[in-house]
Amino acid sequence: MFRGVFGGKVERPYCKLCGSNKLLVSKNLGVCRECILSRSKEALELIMQVHVASRKPYNLPAMPPKSPKGLKCGLCVNDCRLGENEIGYCGLVVNKNNRLVRRAGTSERGLLDWYYDPLPTNCCAFICPAYGYGYPKYAYKDGPEHGYANLAVFYGACGFNCLFCQNSQYRYMPERLEPIISAAELVSKAHKRVSCICFFGGDPGPQMLHSLAVSKIAAELAKREKRILRVCWETNGSMNWPLLEKAVNFALKSGGTIKIDLKAFHEPLNQALCGVTNQQTLENFKNIQPYLEERPEVPLLFGTTLLVPGYVDEDEVRHIARFIADIDPTIPYSLLGFYPHFIMDDLPTTSKAHAERCLQAAREEGLSRVKIGNVHLLSKVEY
Repeated sequence: MFRGVFGGKVERPYCKLCGSNKLLVSKNLGVCRECILSRSKEALELIMQVHVASRKPYNLPAMPPKSPKGLKCGLCVNDCRLGENEIGYCGLVVNKNNRLVRRAGTSERGLLDWYYDPLPTNCCAFICPAYGYGYPKYAYKDGPEHGYANLAVFYGACGFNCLFCQNSQYRYMPERLEPIISAAELVSKAHKRVSCICFFGGDPGPQMLHSLAVSKIAAELAKREKRILRVCWETNGSMNWPLLEKAVNFALKSGGTIKIDLKAFHEPLNQALCGVTNQQTLENFKNIQPYLEERPEVPLLFGTTLLVPGYVDEDEVRHIARFIADIDPTIPYSLLGFYPHFIMDDLPTTSKAHAERCLQAAREEGLSRVKIGNVHLLSKVEY
């Protein structure tokens, strides 16, 4: 038994493969973590049906198109190859008359919502210039940047299909194709009390061409007006490396951060939860290593992991933390509490005990800058 979202007792579902309910299982997913790892082929055959069904209401392709003679998109790990009239996995790219058309995600067309988020925010509190790190080069104040704002850019597409997605509303945006804003117009919103721009979503990956155009114009504005204007990315890290490398350089020079969400370490688990391999994400994370020493006063790279009950446990976090520590044990790492959303809305919130076990595991693997990122979400009830 475990307690549901509102505290009522709920009977544990049984895994469709092993028939056990010893591990916490999402009934909507149907398979336990142990079977995902030990019986990956069978597990993924079942779970991919869930992914396909989850995308149908939004008219998004069930799987990345792989037409042998199709046009290659070339932006991310999905390596979509589009036949005539086929749409990319993200919903933003289409083959029209044997010509690749980007419906959004170019310098002139960004599919996104934007808003002002008063600083300091809680996203990277223990490394961010919004709290005074890197003052005076990258921060306006030797402490919290009260009175300034972050231009928050919520991109309306993603290359993953996370069944626990905490921002699932983005899925409506590719079909509606609104709101649209150019890179230049978006930068015009960065008035003099805006000290940073943050790209998230959805994910910036499918619209990297737009975010890089924004970053270029923002860098020119900052130089012209002799002001601070940091650029940051929050991403699943699945874009192709040449694009991410450009983002790394913009973040590095401006005082910004690349925050990569490491959903899982084991590839079958990432495929089960997110529909996509994590191998490019892990490679991209490692590829940033040579840049880390260029700006030690403000960490460039930041890792996060959502603690999904029953699936992302202390063993998974231990593997992720070991991977990060092998790159650099000083890379900041934040563990985030899960709240029931999207397809996996039948799981409880992350418990305090779960989060503390994961925190201990990350520290035991050698990470020196690790914390629980949203303590207010944690439940006192163990599952």
